[in-house]
Amino acid sequence: MAEPNPKKLLFEQLSRLGKALSSSSRLELLEFVAQGEKGVEALAQVSGMSSANTSQHLQHLRNSGLIKARKSGQNVFYSLTDDKVVELLGLIRKIAESNLAEVNMLIHTYLKQKDALEPITAEELLKRTKDGMTTVIDVRPSDEYSSGHVAGAINVPVKQLKSFMKKLDPGKEIVAYCRGAYCLMSFEAVEKLRKKGFKAMRLENGFPEWKKAGHPVETKN
Repeated sequence: MAEPNPKKLLFEQLSRLGKALSSSSRLELLEFVAQGEKGVEALAQVSGMSSANTSQHLQHLRNSGLIKARKSGQNVFYSLTDDKVVELLGLIRKIAESNLAEVNMLIHTYLKQKDALEPITAEELLKRTKDGMTTVIDVRPSDEYSSGHVAGAINVPVKQLKSFMKKLDPGKEIVAYCRGAYCLMSFEAVEKLRKKGFKAMRLENGFPEWKKAGHPVETKN
């Protein structure tokens, strides 16, 4: 009997990650889980999938080592196993943007149309917040904001932005961020703010990338 090929065996195990990431629904669930620990029902609600379908996808992600589960009573909560998962998702995005024409077409058709201006980087935002002339708003739902947010950011979910605008200083620049580079909530927020005369920009990435980079983070209990 031939000896097993260890490299082949290792690649077979590595391929489990590829299989787990081969679903657009699972990629989206990873983005949601990256915002903070969430239960099945909350993930089903935010993703628009049934609880059964959500649970099935979560099981695939758990079996591949991308997420972990914590049981509390009858409920199970999921979180990323490691911040490197955020890095992995970022690499997938960058490779796709560099090599897939379809990705660039979608970005230019749907995202650039909403905001053609270059977003601000995390490093630049850190510099601008020091002078006190920049207001940072987190447009994610309040539960995600409570789990963790950019230090000093104000939580203004997109649906509440219109009524909240009167509280914003028109003399200050506003930077909005949400779940990630493709999160449409920040695009929508910036569009609404600019229409009202505010100087508004998007953060280049979302909260998970900010946290992964080691930038200042706060939580709200």
